[in-house]
Amino acid sequence: GGWLDPSLALRRLTTRVAITAVRGDAALMGQPLSCDLDDPSARPYFLWNEDITVGDLRAKLQSPDVDERALWMARVMREARYQDVFKLLRLTDILSLLPRIDRHLGRSREFWHWLIEGWRSDGLLPRA
Repeated sequence: GGWLDPSLALRRLTTRVAITAVRGDAALMGQPLSCDLDDPSARPYFLWNEDITVGDLRAKLQSPDVDERALWMARVMREARYQDVFKLLRLTDILSLLPRIDRHLGRSREFWHWLIEGWRSDGLLPRA
């Protein structure tokens, strides 16, 4: 199979998790991923490669360091399902930090700009 072969991708992912567990890089790596973003002890499904709980993530999203906050906001915006983003982030915070968040959004940057500009065009948000 080529690089799109799902079984190869699964083997690589499984190997990465196993190597991480053996090296002991992450205490949480053995805990199951969770979609429950209300449980502070749960491990967020979209940060599968991070040693972090929902509670830890929420703390990072409130960091006094604006660059750290923007980085973690971008990770949520980039990796979480759209409907889960607003369980963790407020639109006003996204809009105020968007210039700092932008550099961390990767391929999802265009989606977020399209969405926000659409809301502005529809009169749901004021023009920047």
